[in-house]
Amino acid sequence: MDALPADAAEARALVRSFLALRVPLALEPTAVEADVVLVVSELVTNALRHAGGVTGLRVSCRPGVVEITVRDAAQAVPVQREHGKEWLPGGYGWPLVHRLAEVAVIPLGAEGKLVRATLRF
Repeated sequence: MDALPADAAEARALVRSFLALRVPLALEPTAVEADVVLVVSELVTNALRHAGGVTGLRVSCRPGVVEITVRDAAQAVPVQREHGKEWLPGGYGWPLVHRLAEVAVIPLGAEGKLVRATLRF
């Protein structure tokens, strides 16, 4: 699935529709969907909030694996929240994405970056 969602809500809806046709019942689709939708939502929200918007969203499936790729125009790599500043708002999504998925950030030079999250079930 390739898309260019305007916001996180649209990205979540697109991913739910995509997964409904592809996740086998043996994998407990509700749990798979919840994790994938959460990761997509966080990555798209980060791109909108910190990188000026999403320039591409791709979700693909193969047996036991869902791969999510979000592109944006910013070159800055996401960072973990600073220790000792837990009282500040925000900064919880990136660590959550790392707990649910294997994450790679791929710099694209002047074109921004690509964030790839791979979930295994």
